[in-house]
Parts: sequence; structure tokens; C-alpha cells
Amino acid sequence: MTRTKPDIPVVIVGGGPVGLFLAICLIKEGIECRVLEKRKEPIPDSRSLGIHPVSLELFDEVGITEQFLSAGLKIRKGIALTKDQKLGEISFENCPTPHNYILACPQFTIEKILRNELQKLDEDALITGATVKHFDEYGQFVEITYSIDQQANQRITTDYIIGCDGKNSAIRQKASIHYSGKRYNDTYIMGDFEDTTDFGPDAAVFLLKEGLIECFPLPNGMRRWVVKTDDYIPEPSQLKLATLVQDRLDYDLFGIKSTMLSSFGVQHFMAETFAKGRVLLAGDAAHVVSPIGGQGMNLGWLDCRVLADSFAQIKNKESGIAEQIFREYSEHQRSIAKKVARRAEINMALGRKQRMPVFRNLFVKGMLHSPLKNKVAEIFTMRGLGSWWI
Repeated sequence: MTRTKPDIPVVIVGGGPVGLFLAICLIKEGIECRVLEKRKEPIPDSRSLGIHPVSLELFDEVGITEQFLSAGLKIRKGIALTKDQKLGEISFENCPTPHNYILACPQFTIEKILRNELQKLDEDALITGATVKHFDEYGQFVEITYSIDQQANQRITTDYIIGCDGKNSAIRQKASIHYSGKRYNDTYIMGDFEDTTDFGPDAAVFLLKEGLIECFPLPNGMRRWVVKTDDYIPEPSQLKLATLVQDRLDYDLFGIKSTMLSSFGVQHFMAETFAKGRVLLAGDAAHVVSPIGGQGMNLGWLDCRVLADSFAQIKNKESGIAEQIFREYSEHQRSIAKKVARRAEINMALGRKQRMPVFRNLFVKGMLHSPLKNKVAEIFTMRGLGSWWI
């Protein structure tokens, strides 16, 4: 098959937070694109919610930060506790300004804002109800077959197809890109509850003998509770989560308004490459890290910025340069993803059940009362990913 010009330079498969932000970045670079997304509407629940400073700086670059600040809640401090005492706290106030905080913003709000911003840039960019059936590479272009609302198949040609379609990426699988890693034994239950604590805008992490409990403030007077469990709970309930919190902390969540409940396990997987021919990967399609620490979505946004920069480099240049630039994108982001995964593993290890929690607690207390506490704050806000340390 031959052709002289593609229908569109870039097609993104998957219109979650990563795919939407990538489209915004590309359009800002003057690169036309389309996003094929199965869902007609943003997800209905909160899911991922922590926007880190590095991501807010990316939002600054493309001029979309203000809506997030209006909708979110700034977390400027995290407190580490046991059941009976305070071990210390991490303040983000001394981190680089202007975003010296973590912004709590539920994923349904994130997606709504990004959809609106993308529509402002190009009202035709997002195609919802779209299911990709298959794609074929023909040397100089890719032909994608998809349907809208399960109607007749449609075809579109593009220079590049980008999989932002999650950890079970059909694009990655069709491209035969190996995805390796492991599943951890760690499991959790979480829920969003009306905030009845005295923590206000602060995050709290309880390091307990039985396992970690986290609670983070959300907008609109809500708070997320995350509890380490011994085993995966297939049918999470408010009763189960409230019972665990009651048993470990003697804190009452029974009968409190709850808007979301879920159980999850933890895994770490990474694609062998994020660039193969005319297929590129970003976000969970490229890498999955532990959600403890809330860095996965932000890692995907970092992919987007580097990938958009890569397209800007090859724009109007000889085609031979593209392979090298996308190989550099893959190598660089794989390195960053490995570092984020190591940080997530440390967070998980600190939160596991401990036979002798006193040693763990003394270690944490020492870290939070030493000059290293500022470095800990940087790590928790995803700073220093380009440095050698952790």
C-alpha cells in the first residue's frame, strides 16, 4: 500500500489523563493529532488524585495550571505517626516555588479539565466512543481501523500511533513489545470518606505494626483512607475498611458518608522499549509502578512532555533522525521509570506489617529530624529524578 500524505500526523489511543495531556502538548508544538477514546465521558470516580510539582510545572508550560488550582486542594505537609505518637513531619514549604505542595485533585476532575482544554485547542481532536480494532504498519505510515459506538469500521492513516491505553495496552500487544515485571504480595483497601479528622489540609501516614494506614485530604471536605491488608479483598466494603481502621487506630469511620471504595494489589511492569517502528508508548502502557506514593500518573505526564519535545525535534527535519530521537526518548524514560519504581518500593516496604516496628519507627523519626528531611520532601514530590540519589 502506498500513500502520499497521512490523514493526521499522530494518533493517540487512549484518552485518559496521559493521552489527553499528550494531545495538548503536541498541539502546542504545532503537531496535529487525534485521540481515540472508548469512553464517552470522564471516569465517574476519584482514582488517581495527587498532582506533583513536576507535573504542575509541565502544566505551566502549556498554560493549563489555573483550572487545576481552582479545583484542587494544596497539601503542604505530611505527618508520620504511630497509634500513640507523632514521629515527625515533612513540609513541602521549602521545596522549589511556586508549586511547593502536592495538589489533590480527583481523576474525574482531572479528565474533565483536560478534555475541556483540548477542545479549546482543537474541537475535533478527541474522538469518543472509539474502539480500535487493529492497525497495520506500512513502512512509512500506519493505518488504523476503528469503530465509533460499535458501528461500521472507519480507517485513518497516520505517521505514528501512540499507545496511552493503560497497562493492558492493545497497542503494545499488537506491536509485540514485551512487557515484563512482577506482582507484589502487597494489597490494600481504600475509600473516600467525609473528613471527620482534625488534620485539616495535612496528609497523615500511620506506621503501625499491622500495616500502614494513610489518609489524605481531598477537595469538598472529603478524605481518602488507604489501609494495608493481609490479603486482597475481592468485595471491598465500608464496613471492612472502617473495621480495620477501628481495630488499628481506634478511629470511627462507621456510618460516615463514603463516595468510593476499592481494593487493589501492586505490580511493577515495564515495556522493553517505548518506541518500535512507528509505534510509541506512554503512561501505563509503557510502565506500571506501585500507586503508593501517587507517582504513576505523574510519571505518564513526564513521558508526554519528553515525547512532545521529541516530535518537535523531528518536525520539518529529515525522516532519518526520528528513529534516534525516539530511541533516546525510550531510554531516558525507562531510566526515570526505574527510579520511580525504586522510590515506590521503599514506600511500600516502610508500610508493611512489622514484627518489630520500633526499629522502622526509629529510622523514620531519625530521617524526619535530620537535615535529610528536606531531601525526603524532594523525593515525595518527585524531585531529583535526574540525579543519582534514589
